[in-house]
Amino acid sequence: MAVNIPGLVAIIIFYLLILATGIWASQKSKQEEKRCSGTKSEVAMVGGRNIGILVGIFTTTATWIGGGFINGIAEITYLPHQGLSWSHAALGYGFSLLFGGLFFVKPMRTKQYVTMMDPFQMKYGKVMGAFLFIPAVMGDIFWSAAILASLGATMSVILNIEKYLSIILSASVVIIYTLLGGLYSVAYTDVMQMVFIVISLWLCVPFAIMNPAVADIKYTMVNEFYQSPWIGKIEMNQIFRWIDDLLLMTMGDIPWQVYFQRVLAASSISQARKTSYIAAIFCFTLSFPSIIIGAVAVSTDWNQTSYGLPTPYERQESSMILAIVLQYLCPVYIAVLGIGAISAAVMSSADSSLLSASSMFARNIYKIVIRKKAAEKEVIWIMRTSVVIFGALAATLAVLTNSIYGLWLLSAELVYAILFPQLVCVLFIPSTNIYGSAAGFLIGLTLRLLAGESFLHIPPVIQYPGTSFVNGTYQQLFPFKTFTMLLSLLSILIFSYISSFAFKRKLLPEKFDVFKITEKTRDLPSAPDEQITLNDCRNRKPEPDKNKV
Repeated sequence: MAVNIPGLVAIIIFYLLILATGIWASQKSKQEEKRCSGTKSEVAMVGGRNIGILVGIFTTTATWIGGGFINGIAEITYLPHQGLSWSHAALGYGFSLLFGGLFFVKPMRTKQYVTMMDPFQMKYGKVMGAFLFIPAVMGDIFWSAAILASLGATMSVILNIEKYLSIILSASVVIIYTLLGGLYSVAYTDVMQMVFIVISLWLCVPFAIMNPAVADIKYTMVNEFYQSPWIGKIEMNQIFRWIDDLLLMTMGDIPWQVYFQRVLAASSISQARKTSYIAAIFCFTLSFPSIIIGAVAVSTDWNQTSYGLPTPYERQESSMILAIVLQYLCPVYIAVLGIGAISAAVMSSADSSLLSASSMFARNIYKIVIRKKAAEKEVIWIMRTSVVIFGALAATLAVLTNSIYGLWLLSAELVYAILFPQLVCVLFIPSTNIYGSAAGFLIGLTLRLLAGESFLHIPPVIQYPGTSFVNGTYQQLFPFKTFTMLLSLLSILIFSYISSFAFKRKLLPEKFDVFKITEKTRDLPSAPDEQITLNDCRNRKPEPDKNKV
């Protein structure tokens, strides 16, 4: 099969438009730097806290509506014995933005933090902050790699080009415009990408539904036709696992720098909350095209198409079901629009995660831990270098590794087990200290790793009640992810209390208090050379057009 030249040309034109938008947005970043002299790193990381509400809504939604979201919902809806009932992304992402706006926006935005790591380093110290940086940056890199790999597989189906070419091209475009303008380039390209995602995905739906090989999806929703009903079913013994997965998707999606980068970029707490709430609604509604495409795949007699038999599930190609539906059930030009939508979704998430990881490294590791006297210009260049390195690493993983999704899944669960309880404690429980934080980190990490990972074929050392061995992998029906998170949270509280009680009551000699919790509070940096600048541009007047694109 020859390369789809018209489709390839269309994708290249689309990429050039995205790149041009990023370059244009970088000029706005430079204007903000001039207006707010001396805060170049803050402009690059949080847009000078001057991102308008409309742009904020688009960039927040686009970050969540990534390639994993679009492809993943379609895949789960299509898979036999799973179906829509097991697709947690639509509900989970929406709930995470809702709860984030209700509970986490105000304490983060009030104190004018620049990254999610700031409160950890200010409360627990720079060393503990560096340890907590590890699961955060792993999540960002593996997420970028997973969605780039997904894009490569999709393009190989529709355009018939090598997977590595699309990965390298997409990663290069993302790296270039992220380098040029920081958050401004990311945010404004997200606006364009979001519009393209909405229009092109919805255009694909009617063509897929009306294909003669497709049965009525209302009938196949609850009745077996070519495979099990696409609505899915939750067995009684699976209820706790279902709740566990939903809580992971909801609470585990809050402690991510990509979210707080948008929260901290808003001009006010009110605007940040509105952005979060409206993005939550969009995340829910924009799941519908992927659900319909998954339902169409269930309802298709593949023998009537050029794809033929066996089915995508029997060929183990379920992960590419969205691309297969576009390629074999839609006209060529519609399929090209669909691949454009997936490309836009991937880039809108990849750029955010690369900027997220590089911002945390430049500020919280390089500036705070490695070189405390680094100038603004130096921090900017470290951030740009990090974008290139992290982007190259993500692209390399996407090309060479077949288990990227499993790695991302494991890192996402580590974020839930480790970072979520840490974030709750650092923002809402002031009595916690570094000893409790360290204990919670170690216990959360250990318990999660010992539970194994079925996707990576890592057998569990700890087999919770309900563990079974199915199709060569272990499955745990016990809600061990939430159980691990709660034990980590409890550990932080208990060890913080014990250490504080023991040292303040002189039950342990003062020489054992290596972190000096009895001598000074950790609510603020303890020395000038550890000072974390929170808002260099606090007193500026807001722009008259801050709520306009």
